[in-house]
Amino acid sequence: MEILLIIRFCCNCTYALLYKPIDRVTRSTLVLHDLLKHTPVDHPDYPLLQDALRISQNFLSSINEDIDPRRTAVTTPKGETRQLVKDGFLVEVSEGSRKLRHVFLFTDVLLCAKLKKTSVGKHQQYDCKWYIPLADLVFPSPEESEASPHVHPFPDHELEDMKMKISALKSEIQKEKANKAQSRAIERLKKKMFENEFLLLLNSPTIPFRIHNRNGKSYLFLLSSDYERSEWREAIQKLQKKDLQAFVLSSVELQVLTGSCFKLRTVHNIPVTSNKDDDESPGLYGFLHVIVHSAKGFKQSANLYCTLEVDSFGYFVSKAKTRVFRDTTEPKWDEEFEIELEGSQSLRILCYEKCYDKTKVNKDNNEIVDKIMGKGQIQLDPQTVETKNWHTDVIEMNGQIKVEFSMKFTSRDMSLKRTPSKKQTGVFGVKISVVTKRERSKVPYIVRQCVEEVEKRGIEEVGIYRISGVATDIQALKAVFDANNKDILLMLSDMDINAIAGTLKLYFRELPEPLLTDRLYPAFMEGIALSDPAAKENCMMHLLRSLPDPNLITFLFLLEHLKRVAEKEPVNKMSLHNLATVFGPTLLRPSEVESKAHLTSAADIWSHDVMAQVQVLLYYLQHPPISFAELKRNTLYFSTDV
Repeated sequence: MEILLIIRFCCNCTYALLYKPIDRVTRSTLVLHDLLKHTPVDHPDYPLLQDALRISQNFLSSINEDIDPRRTAVTTPKGETRQLVKDGFLVEVSEGSRKLRHVFLFTDVLLCAKLKKTSVGKHQQYDCKWYIPLADLVFPSPEESEASPHVHPFPDHELEDMKMKISALKSEIQKEKANKAQSRAIERLKKKMFENEFLLLLNSPTIPFRIHNRNGKSYLFLLSSDYERSEWREAIQKLQKKDLQAFVLSSVELQVLTGSCFKLRTVHNIPVTSNKDDDESPGLYGFLHVIVHSAKGFKQSANLYCTLEVDSFGYFVSKAKTRVFRDTTEPKWDEEFEIELEGSQSLRILCYEKCYDKTKVNKDNNEIVDKIMGKGQIQLDPQTVETKNWHTDVIEMNGQIKVEFSMKFTSRDMSLKRTPSKKQTGVFGVKISVVTKRERSKVPYIVRQCVEEVEKRGIEEVGIYRISGVATDIQALKAVFDANNKDILLMLSDMDINAIAGTLKLYFRELPEPLLTDRLYPAFMEGIALSDPAAKENCMMHLLRSLPDPNLITFLFLLEHLKRVAEKEPVNKMSLHNLATVFGPTLLRPSEVESKAHLTSAADIWSHDVMAQVQVLLYYLQHPPISFAELKRNTLYFSTDV
């Protein structure tokens, strides 16, 4: 009997504390609906009744959240459904600085918000920074848009340093987990990693995405990928095809809409790897070989080309570009690229129509704006790409355009292997001392010719040495140099400059041992780590003296060339640090034996020594001119033993 009384008491309490208040709100909502129905629109109480009804409806909707967690809508002032279409984190330029925002695209409004700082245990909320009804939103054309407000660019070398720190922290976390360290120590490392990833995400985007409110104000976002910019633009333009009306939200309406964002959002976390679960794939580390074959599905003839993007450190980076195939509806490129992957999980292909109208210039970056014809993305499944054979696939774009491509993957540990050439008559895979002795030259002919051609017509090329050249062109040049063909100079003058730059990189990569030698590698690693400037200077110069003469002379020749390339950084976007990042791991890398002895995973292979390799080359690039004769004179005062 007592148990029944207790149950009845609990039920009465539950009804009184939970169901009764909700039932009261439900009945009040019905009453408000009837009152609003019979109240004239011009009556002073009409707006108040509207606000009260909407608040009641949203309250009841939030109660139903637990029943239907996939809810993606909120009620508008007219009682209509406002659907969330898209949301994501974007970098906004506000008051001259970069701010990370969460942007929400609803069926009739774009809202830019910031997550409020709240104490532990309190419900998180968004703070609305601004909104634009889609009826008032316009995209200024390149010629109409004003130049962007000055934003202090983050130095490239600092961005690269962040990447290195993130990679080192990843390795440290893995080691701590393997050693079953305390969770507190791991959490500290994760916090450091998140801080670096957040800064990288905030400071790396450079592609402008401007939107304008026809009533006055403009807003500027910076994105890392043209793919992402196109997605936002297309989603907004699709909604604008509907019959939309302009409106102004009252403070209460704005509060309700902003309050709904936390429940409606589909993107919950900032896209950094420290937010990933432990069992998620770390991505691929190594080289992805991609052949872009052809495309079809275009309605009209156009000048067409493709770009390739891969993700790295939470954002996408453009890695390669095909040549322009002119005046066609079915371009056949058949171009191969080698793309370096740094924990990548996706490949994107974008198809553009080349614009030759110089009046259509984007004032944000002074580049002609080409039209995106289509775009597509695929996941890089390790089981599919990690094979020796090519895997052919098709990406469908916009339901019409189809791009055919093939790909295969080479892991980083495999890329460390250097296979000496069996033919001593060529130059690729042959010791540099053998080549210079045969040619009776101080610097190999291939190095001199590639450098001369790059300085003649490629020194102002955007991304020179960073953008991949067409692999088939590079292989053709390799064959010509190996055969010492008399048509080398003619072929060089006609070849795409990125292919020539790629040939130079390939030559150094295929040397039987790195230019700075296997023997001296450990000493270079120790030297760059010295904290005392005088000791570091003595050590680093001593190491150069210890190189064989052909290696040293070629290295100094390349060094001066890269410095001249960096002088054009305002045009070619290649700083000393960018060039050190490209060439450092090629000129200086551990021997296969040392790699296997010290490294355990693909991520470790990428992060373990790369930072130091880049720093070594950067040290020499930033050093005042180094003279071979001066170095050799000083040899008298130093031991050559290392």
